[in-house]
Amino acid sequence: MVNRELIEVFSEIAREKNVERSELASILEELFLYIIEREYGDSSNCSCIVNLDKGEIEIYAEKTIVEEIDDYKVEITLEEAISKEPEAAEGLSIGDIFVEVIDLRVFGRRIVNTAKHFFSQKLRDVERNYIYDDYANRIGEIVIGVVHQVQRDNVYINIDQAELRLPRSEQIFSERYRRGDTVRSIIKSVEITSKGPDIVVSRSDNHFLNKLFEMEVPEIEDGIIDITSIARQPGDRSKIIVKSNDRRIDPVGACVGMRGSRIQAVVRELNNEKIDIVNYSEQPEILITRALSPAKPVNLYIDEEKEYCIAIFEDENLDSAIGRNGMNINLASKVVGYRIDAYGVKQYNRLQNDQNTSLADIDGIEDKLSKSLANNGIKTVSDLMDTDEESLVDLKGITSEKLDKVYSMVQLFIERDVEEVNLADENFDGSLDLTKDEEE
Repeated sequence: MVNRELIEVFSEIAREKNVERSELASILEELFLYIIEREYGDSSNCSCIVNLDKGEIEIYAEKTIVEEIDDYKVEITLEEAISKEPEAAEGLSIGDIFVEVIDLRVFGRRIVNTAKHFFSQKLRDVERNYIYDDYANRIGEIVIGVVHQVQRDNVYINIDQAELRLPRSEQIFSERYRRGDTVRSIIKSVEITSKGPDIVVSRSDNHFLNKLFEMEVPEIEDGIIDITSIARQPGDRSKIIVKSNDRRIDPVGACVGMRGSRIQAVVRELNNEKIDIVNYSEQPEILITRALSPAKPVNLYIDEEKEYCIAIFEDENLDSAIGRNGMNINLASKVVGYRIDAYGVKQYNRLQNDQNTSLADIDGIEDKLSKSLANNGIKTVSDLMDTDEESLVDLKGITSEKLDKVYSMVQLFIERDVEEVNLADENFDGSLDLTKDEEE
């Protein structure tokens, strides 16, 4: 009766914790072996069988029959064995193994508190393992939870019994979280720790934006439209490249939706983050031009092998092309996979002239040094920039210190020219452009 009552109590607790019956039986078996170890100091010769259906708990201890007992935990006299289990001891002699059935009642009330503590700990471990296994298989999935704790470096989110961690680095910088807020995020990583599973979620990850579009645009989920690349400045601006696998479907229009309904749903979720949708092209010049939107370059110089591009803009549009803190040009560069340098028309023309400037004409470069370089075919700034630095050091009369000085003087010369161009633009009132237009 005692066994059945114990099993019913533990079964009820396990049901509340959603622990499977097979797991419960294993926990109970460990529990009673733990109690024996606490009581006698050793349980290596004991075994436990729990039958949940019948409500039975059976504990056995294997003991060697001896004449005199040195260790009562593993030894027993023949007389004592016969008195405890006459049928089991029948026919046994000194040196044989006797299997003793242990009655749980010998532990008295001590078993209750010990059992509760052990059982609770084991249930927590099982629950943590369930949570880990569940979320480890859901990496890359969007989940919705409730904020229950806000700290300086982390926001903790609850979903049922699981606790998820949103680190500061994975947050959208412009958002503020409060206890009780409902938060949508993507599962980024799951690791097991001594304190339980560490489930890290993100709102700033590129894949979060990808999954949001997948939720709002059925054509993406169905594979008709692919998002080939994403670049984000979380909370500020994003650029995504989309490609249609069906010529009849416009990928940009599908992502925007009727009257902008689809993209607006994504924008609202990301705290009004601006999103530029770029239609894919196999031609780098077309793709880069689209990626630089809203600015429009007047010319592009592309080196496909080095994945490098120089984008030329009308001088008055250069700031728009670069964007605040370089955001537009950096996002465009990341999304297309090319390093992009942006220049205004006047600035670029001046730089081109600088490229043709003789090293001998640059202040700070000694005549002897410029002649040594010229004797090796390096006469202009362009020659210097096109030559590998390591090969320059190998030249006669050129040391790394002297070469560093040449680079510094050239850099200073170019920067001074750029400043002069910028200053001229700032002081320019536009009258020449107007005159030019009238003449045309």
